[in-house]
Amino acid sequence: MVEVLVLMGVSGSGKTTVGQLLATRLGWQFVDADDYHSSANVAKMRRGVSLTDSDRRPWLDVLHRAMLDWTARRQPTILACSALKAAYRQRLSTDIQGLAWVYLEGSLALLRSRLNARSNHFMSVDLLRSQLDTLERPENALIVSIDQSPEAIAQGIIQHYGLVRAGLLTGDP
Repeated sequence: MVEVLVLMGVSGSGKTTVGQLLATRLGWQFVDADDYHSSANVAKMRRGVSLTDSDRRPWLDVLHRAMLDWTARRQPTILACSALKAAYRQRLSTDIQGLAWVYLEGSLALLRSRLNARSNHFMSVDLLRSQLDTLERPENALIVSIDQSPEAIAQGIIQHYGLVRAGLLTGDP
């Protein structure tokens, strides 16, 4: 049974939009991994500087501890997280039961247009190419094309994993 669903992909792939939609439909907690970045990491990205593995390591560790806490508390959670490399996904997956991955995949043109339409986000459109170059396509994830509506994406994910409203996980009405 899925208790933590990670929506992964590059910036502009719809992780937050789809994640919030899923959380609302399912009554699950929604968490954006961007909120866990250090101020130093955010400042780098605002300047258009790519993060290194050493920049990301503490961020991944904090996220992993949070995931352990959610599963220990049986708090069903949708996590929006880029998780670009297999090593990052492995770090996040360690000792996490009930974890499932969804890779939101889209064309460079669609991603770029979405990023250009954004306001008030620290991620620079200039970093998109770097993210795509860093991305290692996941082997054990549901791969979903983002060229459909967020509602259709969410419904497909719910159906694929057989996700249910939060109260039904513990037998609550």
